[in-house]
Amino acid sequence: MSNVTLVIHLILALILIGIVLIQRSEGGGLGIGGSGNLMTGRQAATALGKLTWLFAVAFLVTSLTLTILSARKLSTDSVVERLGDVLTSEGPTDALGLGSDLLLPEGTDEPALPPKAE
Repeated sequence: MSNVTLVIHLILALILIGIVLIQRSEGGGLGIGGSGNLMTGRQAATALGKLTWLFAVAFLVTSLTLTILSARKLSTDSVVERLGDVLTSEGPTDALGLGSDLLLPEGTDEPALPPKAE
């Protein structure tokens, strides 16, 4: 479900970029719309404006949908609670995925060496 929504979201983003670039700008920019073939003047600006609003609303709806879908995948407990469970059950070095060979040697004056490749 989220993959389909993500693909629709990306397609809407590309269409929205294209429509914005086609519109006539006040400063001359990239506005190539209003060539006079199909619609002229005010009609083209109104139609492109309506299309821009339509795709912008659809883009925002898919954004909210993706946010809701990703929030449902997360569990209800907080990160601090999950971290506390891991630290109490496995110890601080195992929770981070570090082995005991990565810790500094205790009570020696030898320099710390990088871990050996396995």
